Amino acid sequence: MPTYKVIEITTVTEETIEEVLNEWSAKGWHYDGMQFAMRESSKRPAMAFILFTRETAHHE
Repeated sequence: MPTYKVIEITTVTEETIEEVLNEWSAKGWHYDGMQFAMRESSKRPAMAFILFTRETAHHE
């Protein structure tokens, strides 16, 4: 059964994205995707949400 983790980044730079990807991958999470929230006045995203998953045992 997958468990999901969402990390919100408010300063969207190459460095912050790499930091989050490396940190959470090292903790056993698998990268699952990234979504950007744009602002109308800029071409740079205002925020990013990085999605991770990992398998956990299913207990009934």
